[in-house]
Amino acid sequence: MAAKLHPLRLLGDARTGGAERMLALALCLYVGLITVWPLGQLLLTGFGPGDQGQPLGVLRDTLSARATGRAFRNTLLLSLISVAISLGLGAGLALAVGLMRMRFRAALSFLILMPLIIPSQVLALSWIELLGANSAILRPLGLAPAPGQGNPLYSPMGIALVMGIEHMPLVFIAIRAALKSVPADLIEAARIAAIPPRSVLTRIIAPLVLPSAIAGGLLAFTAAVGNFGIPALLGIPGRVPMLTTLIYQRLNGFGPAVAGQVAVLALILTLIAVAALILRAVLMRSLRMRVEGGRAFAPTRAAPLWAQALLWAVVAIIAILPLAALVLTSLVPAIGVPFSAEVASLDGYRRALDNPAIRRAFGNSLMLSGMAAILCTMVALPLAYLATRRPSPAVAAIDLLAEAPWVVPGTVVALAMILAFLPPLPLLGVSLYGTAAIILIAYLARFLPLVLRPVMAAAQGADPGLDEAARIVGLGLGDRMGRIFAPSVLPAALAGAMLVVMTAMNELTLSALLWSSGHETLGVMVFSLQYEGNSTGAAAVSVLSVMLLMGLCALAEAVMRVTGAGAAALPWRA
Repeated sequence: MAAKLHPLRLLGDARTGGAERMLALALCLYVGLITVWPLGQLLLTGFGPGDQGQPLGVLRDTLSARATGRAFRNTLLLSLISVAISLGLGAGLALAVGLMRMRFRAALSFLILMPLIIPSQVLALSWIELLGANSAILRPLGLAPAPGQGNPLYSPMGIALVMGIEHMPLVFIAIRAALKSVPADLIEAARIAAIPPRSVLTRIIAPLVLPSAIAGGLLAFTAAVGNFGIPALLGIPGRVPMLTTLIYQRLNGFGPAVAGQVAVLALILTLIAVAALILRAVLMRSLRMRVEGGRAFAPTRAAPLWAQALLWAVVAIIAILPLAALVLTSLVPAIGVPFSAEVASLDGYRRALDNPAIRRAFGNSLMLSGMAAILCTMVALPLAYLATRRPSPAVAAIDLLAEAPWVVPGTVVALAMILAFLPPLPLLGVSLYGTAAIILIAYLARFLPLVLRPVMAAAQGADPGLDEAARIVGLGLGDRMGRIFAPSVLPAALAGAMLVVMTAMNELTLSALLWSSGHETLGVMVFSLQYEGNSTGAAAVSVLSVMLLMGLCALAEAVMRVTGAGAAALPWRA
């Protein structure tokens, strides 16, 4: 029987091997166009000669500038302070939710993850409205700053605080996942031995979750280094420059003439982020503990009422009150008018929806995020197929390069797109700068891993035997992918596509540098309205965008229930 199958297997290889090579070549060209070429242009520009032709002149001039040193110090220091805040909040909330049994745990976890789900510019704006002199929540209590007094958030510590709250869920997710892997037998043995709960926490649980806490903290640091929305809304008015805002201000003020300088700034951001990720990988290998055990730990003791009340109070402060202040601000008729039931109206929403630019921003964001989700899924499926079913060094290299735009800060990706697509394209003679196409290409490069990772995880867990059997009988590559591989990973692909839509819908980091008149996005509109001093308009647009985001979250949940997609594909279900 084996002798009869052997020729069929050879036939299958002959008929399908060429198609797989062509598919790998097409993916290589795709990733090269949207990732390697732009990032390569960034490197060439940053290491280019100076005005007088001196080697590495651009690099040396930019590094020696006083503005660069100040922005670098602020970026490093405030990111580290924000990580300390993220670690304190994230660890405390994760331990409380993970070690105590309480009601409404799922709702509590979702609220804790809200700062990560809500766009950074909306989060910054909500905190501005909460702590401002006209705060609809603090002013009636006598806790708001006096009229004429500056908002305390327009300061280095204000930036660090809001960034720490935004990135806290990264620490929370990491520690909660580690707690679920703690063996229940270990905890029960400690209780039988009458070890005090405090000692169980410090001597058993803490060492087991420490590697995950460090990993989450380093991810929070990487996110803080590349954050643009919060430093832009708080740092620019407060005159606290950071690398991301310095890049924006230089390009906004001088245009492509300072491409070399901002390329060097982008390279500094990239080096900081990559160093943090390398340190995370090294520490995870050296600190990770493997503990053999039976069933996973689950909380059995009910949390005291005072502990639950304290926990909900903390969550209300970091997740509910800022959004409530934003909603109340959107209901006042004009800036400076105190909120009251007599003056509250929906006129701000009517004005926002009557504004052609805002309506266009909603349409642009929906179109670009939807197209990005579809195209990223179309690329992720064949790439995951080759990586899991036909692995090779070339495919592994494509997979690694596809991850690069997600690893480096978004400002770096946006600048790389400008450098690559500002000149007219070869053969076509058309520049993509100032068009919606350059924003879409940036989205495709940046958000591909959001679909690729869940699809890869699903493909690695599926049985490769069906694909091999189809290959033996000579089934073509298109049939194998369409009839065998795609259906097995479709739930994960749909969940990843929904995550792309939710992430791209309100993003600001890429669009702030790439948008042009007629191609505004929601993130750009919120930033522009607040920058112009129209706080009520910015609040109304922000509330509408959050409502749209919550609708997308509900849709994603429905898709997951219908398709059976893995819960880990969405951040609040991780």
